[in-house]
Amino acid sequence: MKLICIGRNYTDHIKELENEKPTDPVVFLKPDTSILLKKQPFFIPDFSDEVHHEVEILVKIKKVGKYIDKKFAHKYYDEIGLGIDFTARDLQAQLKAKGLPWEKAKAFDGAAVIGKWLPKSNFENVDNINFSLKKNDELVQSGNTELMLWKIDELIEYVSKYFTLKIGDIIFTGTPSGVGKVFANDELKGYIENQEMFSIKIK
Repeated sequence: MKLICIGRNYTDHIKELENEKPTDPVVFLKPDTSILLKKQPFFIPDFSDEVHHEVEILVKIKKVGKYIDKKFAHKYYDEIGLGIDFTARDLQAQLKAKGLPWEKAKAFDGAAVIGKWLPKSNFENVDNINFSLKKNDELVQSGNTELMLWKIDELIEYVSKYFTLKIGDIIFTGTPSGVGKVFANDELKGYIENQEMFSIKIK
């Protein structure tokens, strides 16, 4: 399985990082080794002094697909989840400044948190899902899938032009504004609506 991540999918997040608004979805991959194991803490890596949290709605692919039309995309997933795309922001900035790929800043071990999964049938509309992240019980990120530049089904259509989607693949759909640095002893809790989806200790 692969983790397909979308960058710059919320306008406010683009502004806070002073990035240029893209004309197409920004896509990058994480290997399965980047998945943080269940009930394990996240250890801040020694190569970064500025790891940021980025909470994101996740979609799990349930069947193989290629060149999927947007109107059929809903048939390729039954589960919605929540996760974190941890980013070594200082390392990412160094790599971007040199015009280099930035997988080292995004795809390192433990950089992908995958929380619980909920049936898609729980939601009246997947384009209207509230989600949030609390750090030490303080709200730091909140968003709604309605605010995505590219909605879930549009992302599936776009991504499947380039990559065959396979059973178990997970799409990280992008983060809203409010990203920030994590510190040792922080606790991060993610929510879809009012339901806790994960709780992570930082070491």
